[in-house]
Amino acid sequence: MADLSINAERTYEPTFGDYFALLKPRVMSLVVFTALVGLLVAPGSLHPVEMFAAILFIALGAGASGALNMWYDADIDAVMRRTAKRPIPSGRVERQEALAIGIALSGIAVVMMALATNLFAAGLLAFTIFFYAVIYSMWLKRSTPQNIVIGGAAGAFPPMIGWAAVTGDVSMASVLMFALIFMWTPPHFWALALFTKSDYGDADVPMLTVTHGRKTTRLHILAYTVAVAGVAVALAQTSVGGPITLVTAVVLNAMFLLGALRIWRRDDAAAESDSYLVERKFFKLSLYYLFLHFAALLADAALSGVMA
Repeated sequence: MADLSINAERTYEPTFGDYFALLKPRVMSLVVFTALVGLLVAPGSLHPVEMFAAILFIALGAGASGALNMWYDADIDAVMRRTAKRPIPSGRVERQEALAIGIALSGIAVVMMALATNLFAAGLLAFTIFFYAVIYSMWLKRSTPQNIVIGGAAGAFPPMIGWAAVTGDVSMASVLMFALIFMWTPPHFWALALFTKSDYGDADVPMLTVTHGRKTTRLHILAYTVAVAGVAVALAQTSVGGPITLVTAVVLNAMFLLGALRIWRRDDAAAESDSYLVERKFFKLSLYYLFLHFAALLADAALSGVMA
């Protein structure tokens, strides 16, 4: 359980940028993009105003999740070098402000999503916020080395929400878009954990690198990379796939698998000797991985529209 009394002393009045940083804008940008793709490739259409509203409220929901996560994790964020400069541990925003912002944005996002699209999409959005803030942040993150595996579902829902905003349901295509992000998340974060060294151990977060060691982590990265490659190829065979998606899946996952194999073959001495260069390259590739896959889906959708 987090120590809710922890809050660095505020040294100045927070700015809009400080509050915006609570919403994890980098994460939000990926959420918005994958949700937009899910919306655009879904069968059917929305009025442009409804489309804009759906994406806006998905973004607000993602921001709400980020604020609630920063509220709860302020104690461990203060310990980890990677997160110590976030608004709460750095003293720019008070912890209770983050909680208030997170709760307010959650309510606005879910209610307005229901009004703008449908109850099913709004329900998925509400569950996503709950999953990230409660199931992942408050429970899984501090209790199991499978934290990022199960918790990755929170980041995988946006394309499914975008799809549901149009159709009011789910399909095999939207499930596979979910699965692509879900399977991508563990190798993405475990690669980061390999070269952030003692951060998670210092914060007493049971990341796989801490509980099972780096050798086991490297093996898990390889296993999940194989799994996500299979999902990517399967997605290319669905109604939303096409030649561009298939070529992208083959080329990109060949590169991803090669990077995972290189990580698996390494040991700590080799990794430390080159400052985890291979792990850093794999992590950098993973940052482009989802964007390129979902961009390919958009390209195939556009191609299908032209050919029709």
